[in-house]
Amino acid sequence: MKKFDSAQFLDQLQSDVRAIILRVHYLQQQDPEGLQQSPASGQWSVAQVLEHLNSYSRYYLPAIQQALNNHQTRPKALFKAGWLGNYFTSMMRPGPEGQVKNKMKAMRGHIPEADVDAYRIIQEFLQQQQQLLELLETARKADLGRIRIAISIAPFIRLKLGDTFHFFIVHEQRHFVQIERVLKALGTKTAMLQ
Repeated sequence: MKKFDSAQFLDQLQSDVRAIILRVHYLQQQDPEGLQQSPASGQWSVAQVLEHLNSYSRYYLPAIQQALNNHQTRPKALFKAGWLGNYFTSMMRPGPEGQVKNKMKAMRGHIPEADVDAYRIIQEFLQQQQQLLELLETARKADLGRIRIAISIAPFIRLKLGDTFHFFIVHEQRHFVQIERVLKALGTKTAMLQ
């Protein structure tokens, strides 16, 4: 399995989250009605994609916070990804050109309603990203390989904290590829999203 310098790994994840935040600031400048518009029947609007991500944050951020509050570990210089966490992350990661290799269906409980409030959803998403940055900073004082987090769709599966962060952020990156496709389909300029 891959080994990462723990500090550099967390630095990269924080950088990835900051890039996502910048993209959302661009979305805030768009017409809220446009963000609620679906490009085609059966496809999600930008607001629905963000609400889908919010639904995962509502599970993972408190779970990570609780694990970090209760841990009694010391940080290690190296983080070794677990085979399952590495598999999930690789499966979710967009390709180098932003292509999504394998489509996946959203799990029940993470499918957004059709009528959503774009403003509220964006505000919640930005708050969650700030919390995620804080958790990544707190994780610098913990063992990324020893602390385990149950995954939302199968709580009996527990990933290493480092893998959970990695998978979670790659999942967001994947959906920003989807957001870009939605905006292009609606004729919105997407240069600021890249």
